[in-house]
Amino acid sequence: MSEKNILAEKSLTPRGLETRIKLLKAAEEVFGIKGYYETSIVNISQEAKVAQGTFYNYFPSKKDIYDELIRNYSRDLRIAIKEGMAGASTYEEAQRMGFYAFFTWVKEHPNLYSIVQQAVVVDRELYKWYYGKLASGFLKSLSQGMEAGEFKALDQETVAYCLMSIGQFLGMRWVYWEKKSVPEEAFEAAMTLIFQGLKK
Repeated sequence: MSEKNILAEKSLTPRGLETRIKLLKAAEEVFGIKGYYETSIVNISQEAKVAQGTFYNYFPSKKDIYDELIRNYSRDLRIAIKEGMAGASTYEEAQRMGFYAFFTWVKEHPNLYSIVQQAVVVDRELYKWYYGKLASGFLKSLSQGMEAGEFKALDQETVAYCLMSIGQFLGMRWVYWEKKSVPEEAFEAAMTLIFQGLKK
């Protein structure tokens, strides 16, 4: 969430905050189904069951609410992964727990895939920002694992983006396309591939 939107949210009454959250949830649903360019503010307002004029009390434009969704996804997903990795006794265990947290989170937010991928054409810089923030989390964990001697000393950015792509496409294959959890055998196959390559 941008500093501007944080300040705006803090100034809202409880009822106002509830309306803002309703609009964001409605936008998530409509953008996920119709796509950014086919979605209108009328669509979002109708889904949220509020007057069209009410929308503008919270967001200046369709692009503004879209940006907020992407930034919320980034923040909430990274928090979920960080919490999922907490308490791990090894860096391998931390990575496994992080992947599991990712797959669990995206199953509860399946529109993540279509909405984030739309950013390739809606706002390329926002798209790069989203994946850059995810990569930074991987980089921190990988660098610690390499410094501790648990992982091979490989180019960290390359490894981070490779790990992100594994999570992205496994989640897309099972969670987004099939609306199922990633099967245990698929999860274990991915973990074997990752750690046979990473571990010394």
